[in-house]
Amino acid sequence: MVVVSQTAAALNQFLLIKSCKPTTLSTQIPEINLSDPEAKTLIVKACQEFGFFKLVNHGIPLEFMANLENEAQRFFKKPQSEKDKTGPPDPFGYGSKRIGSNGDIGWIEYLLLTTNPDVITPKSHFIFQQNPENFRYAVEGYLGEVKRMCYEVLELMADGLGIKQRNVFSRLLKDEKSDSCFRLNHYPPCPEVQALNRGNLVGFGEHTDPQIISVLRSNNTAGLQICLRDGSWVSVPSDHTSFFINVGDTLQVMTNGRFKSVKHRVLADTTKHRLSMIYFGGPPLSEKIAPLPSLMSTEEKSLYKEFTWWEYKKAMYNTRLGDDRLEPFQKSSG
Repeated sequence: MVVVSQTAAALNQFLLIKSCKPTTLSTQIPEINLSDPEAKTLIVKACQEFGFFKLVNHGIPLEFMANLENEAQRFFKKPQSEKDKTGPPDPFGYGSKRIGSNGDIGWIEYLLLTTNPDVITPKSHFIFQQNPENFRYAVEGYLGEVKRMCYEVLELMADGLGIKQRNVFSRLLKDEKSDSCFRLNHYPPCPEVQALNRGNLVGFGEHTDPQIISVLRSNNTAGLQICLRDGSWVSVPSDHTSFFINVGDTLQVMTNGRFKSVKHRVLADTTKHRLSMIYFGGPPLSEKIAPLPSLMSTEEKSLYKEFTWWEYKKAMYNTRLGDDRLEPFQKSSG
């Protein structure tokens, strides 16, 4: 009884969701074949209705995904003292439990890296030094493939929106000063929650991604949920061979609200570990973000004030995960 009480007390600092009734979305989540002649139209529809879709037939060999997953597992299985040498995050590096600096916590450990080869931070350099060469090769090989696919998706978005400059989104990620990053998330199993019958333990709290686009791939453990327009939370079926694409806040602004950044969260599993890898495609820090004139009719008004990506990042660092980060940048209806 004492052990149970101690465990319950230790878990109290983490968010437990008792009334979680997820609905499997196997027939609802848009699934888009990248080679489909109608892909550009289907992508736009998915971004408008869900801000999220599953991408299949993406052309990335499974070996790139498997290699990185194996290397990530090897890293997270290290003794805690070894992992701690690559933290705390600044923002790059190893982190555990704490998400950001404003009090958010989750049942998670993670590794955050920059994706710009010309901006290798001391922390990122140390991480690569502390791990076998295979780790760096796995990360760089995977990212090279994911970036190529991501550029194609963004150009199909532009095509689907009828924008003549089809690289209007992708050029921001291809820019040598692109502020993109890559995150490996590990959610350890937590059987104590099941034993205590306490509900679902939150691995990563509800939030939207601030960048232009997020490309996620995970192992075969479920846990990811998205929030629908009606406010209900639904589970995303796991699929380790496919990718999931999230619309970010910046893309919502650039499309003047046509695309919606999707609110999502991750619930930890009681018996299985979840490993996910996310590429966050961001613009250069000095890039001015505003609705694209090419999408605006003469009568249409901009819903957002112009800001630089750095201004948005700086404001974001002062918020909690669940805050509406775009609200301060919205124009008043009056």
